[in-house]
Amino acid sequence: MKQQFLALSSLLLCITCSIDVQAQQTPAFHIGVKGGTNFTKTTTESSSLDGKYGFGYQAGIMTRMDIGSLYVQGEALFNKRKTSYEAKDGSSAKLTWSAIDVPVVVGYKLVKTDDFNVRVFAGGVYSYAFKNNVSTSQALQEGFKKFDKSNIGLTGGIGMDYKNFTVDVRYENGLSSVSSAFKSKPHSFSLGIGYFLF
Repeated sequence: MKQQFLALSSLLLCITCSIDVQAQQTPAFHIGVKGGTNFTKTTTESSSLDGKYGFGYQAGIMTRMDIGSLYVQGEALFNKRKTSYEAKDGSSAKLTWSAIDVPVVVGYKLVKTDDFNVRVFAGGVYSYAFKNNVSTSQALQEGFKKFDKSNIGLTGGIGMDYKNFTVDVRYENGLSSVSSAFKSKPHSFSLGIGYFLF
């Protein structure tokens, strides 16, 4: 027990020292542009509806502050999201909406060189929807009349940098519903490609 305590204490001390050393380094600030694709579906508590993934796109700007192997990245992205539903009676409907997403993540560079990085990251995202459209199903149209504009979620993923180019794959899990009528929470995967201007 004493040895485990000493080992744990040593590990915590090493982590603290590492963070301390990195915090003393001069932060590097970068600004860039980003675009990509997203694959979104919304879950629902309705037993008669089954959500399916739909293909959308995103574009926007990003900033990153590097502190050694650690970094903080914020983005402002326009997202066009699409998803579909299939009902047990064989009918289907499509839901599309536009949103401004503001993710903020904290990451760590597992591999760090002057030209190449491999990263992991996690954080939160705020999304504001400003346009939605439901096709086909009258029931869904009624349910999404009160489309909840604000949504918060969690996000995380892996990424890679080569010089000024960056690529990341992430998963986003909505914590609040886009429609309170159907208790529909969005879930999405995205592939983003970016370029840091400086």
